[in-house]
Amino acid sequence: MADTIRSIRGMNDLLPDVTPYWQAVEATLKSVLNGYGYQEIRFPIVEKTELFKRSIGEVTDIVEKEMYTFEDRNGDSLTLRPEGTAGCVRAAMENGLLNQTQRLWYMGPMFRHERPQKGRYRQFHQVGVEAYGFDGPDIDAEMILMTARLWKQLGLIGVTLQLNSLGSTEARLAYRDELVKYFEANQEQLDEDSQRRLHSNPLRILDSKNPDMQALNEAAPKLIDHLDDESRADFEALCRTLDNAGIEYEINPRLVRGLDYYGKTVFEWVTDQLGSQGTVCAGGRYDGLVAQLGGKGATAIGFAIGIERLIALLEATSALPEIPQMDAYLVAVGEAAADKAPILAESLRDQLPGFKLISHCGGGSFKSQFKRADRSGARWTLILGEEEINNETVGVKTMATGEQETVNWCDLAAYLSQ
Repeated sequence: MADTIRSIRGMNDLLPDVTPYWQAVEATLKSVLNGYGYQEIRFPIVEKTELFKRSIGEVTDIVEKEMYTFEDRNGDSLTLRPEGTAGCVRAAMENGLLNQTQRLWYMGPMFRHERPQKGRYRQFHQVGVEAYGFDGPDIDAEMILMTARLWKQLGLIGVTLQLNSLGSTEARLAYRDELVKYFEANQEQLDEDSQRRLHSNPLRILDSKNPDMQALNEAAPKLIDHLDDESRADFEALCRTLDNAGIEYEINPRLVRGLDYYGKTVFEWVTDQLGSQGTVCAGGRYDGLVAQLGGKGATAIGFAIGIERLIALLEATSALPEIPQMDAYLVAVGEAAADKAPILAESLRDQLPGFKLISHCGGGSFKSQFKRADRSGARWTLILGEEEINNETVGVKTMATGEQETVNWCDLAAYLSQ
């Protein structure tokens, strides 16, 4: 006997007992984003590998170790998208969207070949939000206020906003030199990852999760103390807006992005409820990416939310959305009732838009059908048998109380709507 084929490690099935929570969370995300004037964009799951090499950088863990890359039949190198920003920028450039301001969002799977663990999977899902062509810190504030509204709408608690500014490219380069000198003077305290990043990506050393590195990083020079005047003014304006809106935040000088195209505002919403995978939402300005991908320079800011982590946090804080129950289950016993049931069900769906009705299929005794009705969690069981067919009535049983009434076919929709 052939071995049973199983799913790929780190790429998980979402079963019917879970998908209603996903649907509810996704509906809330879409509602809030649309309410701020952000429009959905959809772009391919597969892109040319060069897109991610140029955007993320060839000397990064993502490109070197984590991407799912393959050659197609034409010999082109293609990659399953490891993140959404590069593909969104590519789509905006290619389709002329950067000629005016844009507010965009997208949702879907991303792929990275990592060691699977709770909150980190090889296929994971994100909602990404990007805005192009906005210069001032007002769009930075809007992004953060929008995420705060998302948490409020979802009933999410236990998340903390962290802020930092990476300044201009010039200020960051000057700071980078100072940071390298500091770490070189303390090189014996650097772990293996930090040794490797010392000259290629020293800002990422500050983001190390190694407890042995924390004291060294705390004492390191702080980028926020080396900001250029424009970046400092923008950051102060952002903080004023958040203060006026009553949004609490922490300024975290170790919050960085390791890619050169990031600058000025960066932010994260973090939690201590999910162990080491504590970042629920991460965002920031990436004004340099469009030019890096060969386009005309354009200001840009965005954020991404990991949906698996968001659902896990809602579960951990007992804030999962309530899932609406089925309204009715239609039981039909006998040939005449089985013939009538689909017609009655369609009539109810026509008269009651949004009414959630399961019409029994597959035959079976009254007892077996009623067991299925009970398991469905429906509010009512609608009963069609020989007597009901003869009298043009339906038995309506309220499952919570056990009470049962007889209702004429012509009155059934009005009865249920009440």
